[in-house]
Amino acid sequence: MASKAAQKRLNKEYITMQREPPPFIWAVPDEKNILTWNYLIRGPPDSPFAGGEYHGILLFPAEYPFKPPGIKMFTPSGRFQPDKKICFSMSDFHPGTWNPAWSVATILTGLLSFMLADEMTTGSVTSSDSHKRAFAAKSHSFNLSQARFKEAFPDYCTPTLKDLPNMGERERGKPDTPPNSMRNPCPSTTLATLPTQMIHRRNLGAVPPMIAAAAAPAVGDALTSTNKTPVPQGWAASWRQVIWEKWRWGVLIALAVIVSKLSSSS
Repeated sequence: MASKAAQKRLNKEYITMQREPPPFIWAVPDEKNILTWNYLIRGPPDSPFAGGEYHGILLFPAEYPFKPPGIKMFTPSGRFQPDKKICFSMSDFHPGTWNPAWSVATILTGLLSFMLADEMTTGSVTSSDSHKRAFAAKSHSFNLSQARFKEAFPDYCTPTLKDLPNMGERERGKPDTPPNSMRNPCPSTTLATLPTQMIHRRNLGAVPPMIAAAAAPAVGDALTSTNKTPVPQGWAASWRQVIWEKWRWGVLIALAVIVSKLSSSS
């Protein structure tokens, strides 16, 4: 069972993941246990993993963020042993080097970096680049055959690969615009402003009830601010113009009357 500190921290990290997902990475907590997170990593271009889709889990201890998580990858990659814990500096193999400031995004970015390297450690395997490319080509079909993938990422169970929210376009100097299928029709909407019933699945993954409940109080404020009738811009200027016109004509008429009286008296 998660401690209060772990619950609060992981809730916050999920909201951050929604707003600013790292390049080639996506992760969601399990609906029933916030200490278990499913992640997806997409192989970056110009790497042997290009076109690959890699599913795994992060197993957080109840004492998180003061202790590191265990990390597994299920999808065969040619780099890690499927369903075996991976040893690297941010995993539970190295509690002495763990930094509580590290987050889900930090851990998975570190895992992707470690995946692209050749360092051998517990849970890793050696294979050629051609083997890695072959695994990458088969990765999505493998994931579709796995019940845990389909349960964790139902929106990614499509016949062809579906892009993650951040495919590294900005990092590669390209416009950071997601494909039409991933665009949010309300770009300013975040987890904290969605009604609970809309939060439950969104289009990027399952949201645990405890996170939805934490986000729900913000709904009232969001509806209050979004339902107000906007005040037309420039209305004050328009009224000032009308008053000025009427005042100017009034002055001209008064001057004309005075001139007329002076002329008749003379």
